[in-house]
Amino acid sequence: VKKLGIVAVSNTLPQDITCLAADRMLIFASYDNVLHAFARNKEVVHTYEGHKARIHLLQPFGDHVISVDVDNVLIVWNIQSEEEYLQIDFDKATFAVSALLHPSTYLNKILLGSEQGALQLWNIRSNKLLYSFPGWGLAVTTLEQAPAVDVVAVGLVSGHIIVHNIKFDETLMKFQQDWGPITAISFRTDGHPVMAAGSPVGHIALWDLEEKKLMCQMQDAHSTAIAGMSFVPGEPLLITNGADNALRVWIFDGPGGTGRVLRSRTGHSAPPTKIRYHGQNGEQILSAGQDGTLQSFSTVHEKFNKSLGRGSINKKKSKKKGLKLDTMALPPITAFASEVAHQSDWDGIIACHQGYITCTTWNYQKTSMGAHKLRPDEFSKHKPVDIYATAVDITSCGNFAVVGMSTGQVDVYNMQSGIHRGRYGKEKAHEGAIRGLAVDGLNQLVITAGSEGLIKFWKFKTKDLVYSTELSSSPSGILLHRDSGILGIAFDDFTISILDIETRRIVRTFSGHHGRINDMTFSPDGRWLITSSMDCSIKTWDLPSGCLIDCFLVDSAAVSLTMSPTGDFLASAHVDDLGIYLWSNRSLYSLVSLRPLPADYEPSLVTLPSTCPMQDVDVSGDEEPCDEMIEYVSPEQLGEQLVTLSLLPESRWKNLLNLDIIKKKNKPREPPKVPKSAPFFIPTVPGLIPRYVPPEEENDTQSKVVNLGVLAQKSDFYIHLEEALSTNKYKAPLDLLKSLGPSNIEIELRGLAPEGGGSMEVMLSFLRMIGMMLNKKYNFELAQAYLALFLKLHLKILSSEPELLEELSKLSMQLEETWIHLQALFNQSLCVLTYMKSALL
Repeated sequence: VKKLGIVAVSNTLPQDITCLAADRMLIFASYDNVLHAFARNKEVVHTYEGHKARIHLLQPFGDHVISVDVDNVLIVWNIQSEEEYLQIDFDKATFAVSALLHPSTYLNKILLGSEQGALQLWNIRSNKLLYSFPGWGLAVTTLEQAPAVDVVAVGLVSGHIIVHNIKFDETLMKFQQDWGPITAISFRTDGHPVMAAGSPVGHIALWDLEEKKLMCQMQDAHSTAIAGMSFVPGEPLLITNGADNALRVWIFDGPGGTGRVLRSRTGHSAPPTKIRYHGQNGEQILSAGQDGTLQSFSTVHEKFNKSLGRGSINKKKSKKKGLKLDTMALPPITAFASEVAHQSDWDGIIACHQGYITCTTWNYQKTSMGAHKLRPDEFSKHKPVDIYATAVDITSCGNFAVVGMSTGQVDVYNMQSGIHRGRYGKEKAHEGAIRGLAVDGLNQLVITAGSEGLIKFWKFKTKDLVYSTELSSSPSGILLHRDSGILGIAFDDFTISILDIETRRIVRTFSGHHGRINDMTFSPDGRWLITSSMDCSIKTWDLPSGCLIDCFLVDSAAVSLTMSPTGDFLASAHVDDLGIYLWSNRSLYSLVSLRPLPADYEPSLVTLPSTCPMQDVDVSGDEEPCDEMIEYVSPEQLGEQLVTLSLLPESRWKNLLNLDIIKKKNKPREPPKVPKSAPFFIPTVPGLIPRYVPPEEENDTQSKVVNLGVLAQKSDFYIHLEEALSTNKYKAPLDLLKSLGPSNIEIELRGLAPEGGGSMEVMLSFLRMIGMMLNKKYNFELAQAYLALFLKLHLKILSSEPELLEELSKLSMQLEETWIHLQALFNQSLCVLTYMKSALL
């Protein structure tokens, strides 16, 4: 109550909750004939089944809970054991239970009110009728305990409230309101003797119990019947709610005892017709409803929600007349467009109303209707009946509004001054009604769609017609993705086309809906188009591949859709549904297969998102085979005739020829100093894979005499090459070479020559290894780099040895062949590319 924020959200029940009550531990909620008890405001801990008809009254009662159904059966349940403690059947003709109350301090007793007007006091422990009150001959609608013991307020269907003492069966006072039956009663308990009563038209009457007279009226507290009201104990605060989807807290601190709204949480009182994200941060959704209001809902927190109010022809006159008698109210908004640029300087939202010629502007910063009413000058004196605005758009700079009419004319207005700035076409832009219009991101083009089946492109500034194209059928609406210049067109024959405004060609066509397309929205990157239709489906089309990648059904058709500019949510509004539902984009959280759905794909019915999903239902749909990502493992070599490179970084092979220059550059200025004490870390062998030096290799004495025995040791690479001469398997020496760094590779290759401790056989083996690499066409760049370094180091020896020369000539042939083959492939690809770029296709 302090902030009117949500404290907790329970799990969902299978059907709409029809009855609600709470005691200090549990919350009882019933739907149809089943009663559930929630604990910790979240999970269902008890279920009470036994009623045959819909439950309509609930009363927690100590360790028990009492429920009454419409067939007049009263059941007392034991809360913990879930068993029936008592069941009483009443005859509908003589005593149809319509109200239920436990009078305070009356042990084990409940008071029942009936549609016949009589009251009965029962002891439910001994199952006895203790007393029958004759009543007032009118149906009882509500019973409420007064702050005084033995005193009960009885609300009647005639609008009478009787304050009655049930101990002596005498009436203390009687009040009457003129607005129909009493729907709710509550008493103030902060020292003021005041009783409040609610009515079916939304007014609240406040009665002074000491003076026994009407103190004041709160007219139009809600626009529908008051459903419930309750004074906060010991405080001058009244909480009320109604079917207009509003929860209000009133504070009584003013003169005359009347209340003012302290806090409220309201939504649309009639279903939303159009929703659109406002701004680029993806945090506000603007929503226009059938109740005539424009509201902004925050996806972050309820405290940022705001209502921009109802459209009105004349604000001042509307305020004087009040909600019920307001003849100045505008019809509901059918289409609107908003832009955040300049929204702090002037109005940033333009809207057109159902069957109404005038377009209104709205100010998001001031949360109110704007100053301008935009309509063509020829209609400034009189209002035509059959001409109305059908489509609107606002430029991305926020300066201009473009309005399309049912007659086919399109006008431009200035948003700051409201002045008419021109018209497209001589008289009309189209012969038929305007079904949609859009302005591109740079104010170059205006695109209009007419019901006669034409789409026209106009110069924004000069108002000249640039291009006109005929469509296959009549369009029902268009949507432009400004960043990518893609125009979505929905048709009356339930198909969708995508038109590229650069080439002005239709590039994609989608069919698959079986009902009128209600709305479309693009993903922020323009790759997906999401559409909703009267066939209750919501489909996601992938534009690059032209395929349907997602489809699901909902209970009631989505009237409007909008995708967040940040791409995380899709918001939807549905037929006969007050809420706006948010769907999260699964591709942000997990890998989602974007493969096209099969032709025979049967979409599944998805429950609308509730604030907290049911725990036992797995909504991820992972068991569907189409959602699994098949991981692609790249083979060692794609094709026999192709050349494959190694995956090594360039630093490992590119600089092999320039090592001496690099070493010169990296030479330290002064010789490194020897550490005095023994190292803390165990020394390692230099290389890419760290290996520890075995202790016996360490030599404490710093001898300057070089031990030739150590130098004469053969390296691993050398040994592998020797073995490969006989086995002809060169994988092991190659893998070893790949694991070494550039300077180590140079040392290994130097060691192959006879003066470095090598031999001719090993050099021959190395050349054969290179030959094998060129044959198999893999590690291609490594073969080139190693061979280049080998030639640079050992050119003298190679030219003097005939055996090695013969091997080299073979390699040279191989290299040339491979290169000619590669060059042919490159040239072919380049030719095709140049042709595709320049040819007039």
